[in-house]
Amino acid sequence: MKRILTVQLREKVAVIGGGLAGSEVAWKLAQSGIRVTVFEMKPKKYSPAHKEDKLGELVCSNSLRSDVLYSGVGLLKQEMRKAGSLVIQAAEETKVPAGKALAVDRKRFSEYVTSALQALPQVEIERREITGIDDPVLDEYSSVVVCTGPLSSEPLTRSILSAIGNQELYFYDAIAPIVSADSIDWDKVFFASRYDPESSDYLNCPMNKEEYYRLRQAILAGEKVKLESFESEKHFEGCLPVETLAERGEMTLAFGPLKPVGLQDPRTGETPFAVVQLRAENREKTMFNLVGFQTKLTYKAQKEAFTLIPGLENADFLRLGSIHRNTYINSPQVLTPYLEIKNKPGIYLAGQITGVEGYVESAACGLWLGLFLAGKYKNLSVDHPPEDTALGGLLKHLRTPAKSFQPMNINFGLLPPLNQKAKKSKRKELYVQRAEQSWQKWWEELELSGI
Repeated sequence: MKRILTVQLREKVAVIGGGLAGSEVAWKLAQSGIRVTVFEMKPKKYSPAHKEDKLGELVCSNSLRSDVLYSGVGLLKQEMRKAGSLVIQAAEETKVPAGKALAVDRKRFSEYVTSALQALPQVEIERREITGIDDPVLDEYSSVVVCTGPLSSEPLTRSILSAIGNQELYFYDAIAPIVSADSIDWDKVFFASRYDPESSDYLNCPMNKEEYYRLRQAILAGEKVKLESFESEKHFEGCLPVETLAERGEMTLAFGPLKPVGLQDPRTGETPFAVVQLRAENREKTMFNLVGFQTKLTYKAQKEAFTLIPGLENADFLRLGSIHRNTYINSPQVLTPYLEIKNKPGIYLAGQITGVEGYVESAACGLWLGLFLAGKYKNLSVDHPPEDTALGGLLKHLRTPAKSFQPMNINFGLLPPLNQKAKKSKRKELYVQRAEQSWQKWWEELELSGI
């Protein structure tokens, strides 16, 4: 960790929202000696998906996804790690077993993030709701960074939309249920991982053909949460509700989140027809998340359908799935390349509201904006990372006009082509090698400049 400057700069930045993006912005600014006030509306007010009063709250334990370097998100995490990311630091200190994924104990994770920011003398955390970007309390700040995520409060959302010309975009996202370990029938389940025979990080509920079709039919027949009359249904393709997958075909679930590949039931020695996987929500493994079962079924329908899963007949649902609207904006149209609202100089946006999808991507966006603003106030130039790095490719997405701008997870498709022939099995390795070289050069120059 870099030494925190003891002499504070005169500038003061307001960060609205204490999620992952907001925490990263505040962390980087404070490390450069810049005073920051984080405005967090919890616990006075909560979004539909959040329940805890700490900063950096996650909805599910595997929100940070794959930790394999030769994946887009794995590469992005590696770049964040090298840049001193608070989120990655917190994740590594609070991780729980999850095979090749970086899963965390959610409670300990948010406690770590909160404590780290509270320990910085440059950071003040104020528990109050900011209802508009023209709130008088913001007048004393040289810059304002809005990091309220896809679940921004209605008044703040209206304020932002008014500033950018009411160009609202949105999709619908859902979260999966969590069950108590005490309520699982352990005689019917087993620990194993699909792609790592030596790992036992996932709890598996094996199903025969009859059980699979019965579950699918219950999901299809289950009552769904109704949308408001003025809303149209849009989903992010990378996080589809389980009922949407079931509707796409009778075997879509069996070839998707319920695929039995690499799993052998120790009771029979055979591969099941389908498998529902559960992932530990905490280190003590007292809670388990139903992997791939994000849903917009009603609570009653969820209980009726998901208790058909072998081993979960008497499941105690500590959290049922829910659906919520995720707001994001058309960043290429309304923001400068440096995430500043074109019509409101001094007001910046970071995180998922800009059109990056995922906790890692949101945090990475905040990390870069924190670096950029720190450079700005120290009269130093901080440009975008090279486009062939994961962070550089992600930020390019936010400034590239598109006929239909959509939220995007980091993936190698956002990076420039390799422009060389290579076997498919080697292409990801080449993307990573190129990115690491470009990142190292960019980061060394940044550090030499004094950031």
